[in-house]
Amino acid sequence: MKNIDINSDLGESFGAYTMGNDAEVLRYVTSANIACGFHASDPLTMQKAVRQAKEAGVKIGAHPGYPDLVGFGRRELKVSPAELKAMVIYQVGALQAVCKAEGTKLHHVKPHGAMYNMAAKDEKLADAIAEAVAAVDGSLTLVGLSGSCLKAAAEKHGLAFAAEVFADRAYEDDGSLVSRTKPGAMIEDEDLAIRRMLHLLETGTIESSNGKEIRLEADTICVHGDSPKAVLFAKKLREALDARIAAK
Repeated sequence: MKNIDINSDLGESFGAYTMGNDAEVLRYVTSANIACGFHASDPLTMQKAVRQAKEAGVKIGAHPGYPDLVGFGRRELKVSPAELKAMVIYQVGALQAVCKAEGTKLHHVKPHGAMYNMAAKDEKLADAIAEAVAAVDGSLTLVGLSGSCLKAAAEKHGLAFAAEVFADRAYEDDGSLVSRTKPGAMIEDEDLAIRRMLHLLETGTIESSNGKEIRLEADTICVHGDSPKAVLFAKKLREALDARIAAK
């Protein structure tokens, strides 16, 4: 079993509104995807999240999303590839500037929500995102859904790619995520989620919502920082992965 990265979407508070428990989650993850002000966050929140991630020794990533605070970036927007490229450049550049001011570096970029899911299936949108990331900094790693269009787009633009799987999400037979609008989309039993991840890392397969074993690449596992059990989930997952690696 390879040493696996654990990531979480953080820095998603906004003004007087608090989302998640970033400081605690950072104790158990190895990568943090920090919102950049479009779907969530604000300049002070970004600054705080970068400082916390730096102090925790966690790799810092930009988490760009659609400009939709009310919908938390989870609503599909019809934007052109040119618009999408500009949005990503804007957001990645903003977080990169915060990182520089705080004496640390940006490591990766992971699109958020609807942007992430749409680019997983749309080659033009995936290409726009990868082109934007490469234009800002070609040394950044692009994180995307395992088996998605983002992998080919990253390779086309000379970017490293990290295939992501979700510990707390259910999968369709084609490897896409079950829509949050459907029952069972979120796996709320953390012990079940951890067993699924261990099985995936050992066999390369995971059970879909229809009971089919599907193949997935896994370079990094996401634990959602905004879930009620985020801290407990991240802690249990980290302990389970560390134990299995030590046993090998």
